[in-house]
Amino acid sequence: MTQLKTQLTLEEFLKLPEGDITYELIDGEAKPKMSPKRFHSRLTLALSLLLSQWGENYGEVGIEWAVTLTRNGKSWVPVPDLLYISNSRLPDDNITDEACPVPPELVIEIISPGQIFAEMTEKAADYLQAGVLRVWVVDTKAKAITIFYPDAPPQTKRGNDTLADSLLEGITFTPQDIFQQARIP
Repeated sequence: MTQLKTQLTLEEFLKLPEGDITYELIDGEAKPKMSPKRFHSRLTLALSLLLSQWGENYGEVGIEWAVTLTRNGKSWVPVPDLLYISNSRLPDDNITDEACPVPPELVIEIISPGQIFAEMTEKAADYLQAGVLRVWVVDTKAKAITIFYPDAPPQTKRGNDTLADSLLEGITFTPQDIFQQARIP
């Protein structure tokens, strides 16, 4: 993967032209995001449909929507696979075409081939320290969803384990539901 080696400010990064490669701002560098594969794409779609139907009256679900956060005292612009942000955090009348300016309630990262769970655990901790309230790490190989909280140990859900959260009031499903809907063998 190619990396742009210049140290960038948040403003410089946000002004970079859009292209075929998605970049994240990490420690002042624009680093390319791993290109999703088939199962990743299917899971993104399945989770997006589930959350969008539920969240219609509560907020917005974004797919690969950059978020401006702070990590280790520096500007950080990750591009989560999915995010949910409520209307109370980002009012519905805030219609601008830019990176999400506030931490969302939920970030979902799907482990891609070549990524490891430990990397995603570190990223989840960074999200939580930046003000995100929940991080879900979805593992296609283990067919599991691990939920990270700011004030409790992570929980891993598999198979028919119920995934319900006070943050997402009224929505309940199982990892098996999502993996079946995404047609992951």
